[in-house]
Amino acid sequence: MKTNIDRRVAVIGLGAMGGAMAATLHKAGWQVTGFDPSDAARDTAEAGGIPAVDSIDALAGTPYVVLSLPSAAIVETTVPALLQAPGTVAIVDTTTSEPEVSAAMASLAAKHGTAFVDAPVSGGRDGAASGTLSAFIGATDDALAAAEPVLVVLTGGKYDHVGGPGSGNVVKLLNNVLAAVNLVAVGEALGVAKAYGIDPATASASISGASGGSKASEHMYPKWVLSGTHDSGFALGLMARDAALAIDIAHNKGEDPQLLGTASDQWQAALSTLGPRADFTEIARTVAPSITRAGMPQVPAHD
Repeated sequence: MKTNIDRRVAVIGLGAMGGAMAATLHKAGWQVTGFDPSDAARDTAEAGGIPAVDSIDALAGTPYVVLSLPSAAIVETTVPALLQAPGTVAIVDTTTSEPEVSAAMASLAAKHGTAFVDAPVSGGRDGAASGTLSAFIGATDDALAAAEPVLVVLTGGKYDHVGGPGSGNVVKLLNNVLAAVNLVAVGEALGVAKAYGIDPATASASISGASGGSKASEHMYPKWVLSGTHDSGFALGLMARDAALAIDIAHNKGEDPQLLGTASDQWQAALSTLGPRADFTEIARTVAPSITRAGMPQVPAHD
């Protein structure tokens, strides 16, 4: 990793993930400036010692930029604004975006002498706050080298270069749709266990030590579902979006994954019932209500 670098970095998007990444960079000695359209998000960042501006244009030309945005569409409008002034070495896009958008942004950035890497992350707000995220990198070798100083701080070096521009988002979407499948499958299985009078927590722990185990059974269900907290910090609307996008990119290449598609449909049904702001672990309330404290959500009657 380069050591003689300009450690000025802008973080665009100061929500749960972006705010935590900004704090991690700040603690690592970087000069961080943030932007978010939300006054509350900017105030929270400033309370943590991170100055925030009220316009993306004010950050154009910052040597390093980290994006943590809600959608590919916002990435498409943000990157050109950042490239209005020279001086940006690398843009690290941690957004779960769309591969075609990432490839287009990499091409645009290259024309301005700037590296762009799609680096969607996994590890949640805890990983963002501790600098232990995992990242799926889509980039040229040169772009990755330019972005490495920032990536090392955010991941501790725990990132995988999976291919060229856009590849990171392909693998991240596949990761998320697999997590979506696991959350549904584990919930259904624990519902069956309870029907037989077996404590779901006991069943989950036992399965986690065997071949059917997963992060869903080992961590997500005990911590957030069976406890009734449902406070992972990741919205159900985002997971439903990611699962649907995974199916879209499969169809774009002529693939038709049946199991993944069925799980995505279940997430869309949960989204309709619970709303986008519900915690993503609340999917259990629709697929296995008997094991959750809140139970099946009440659906308003229609006239």
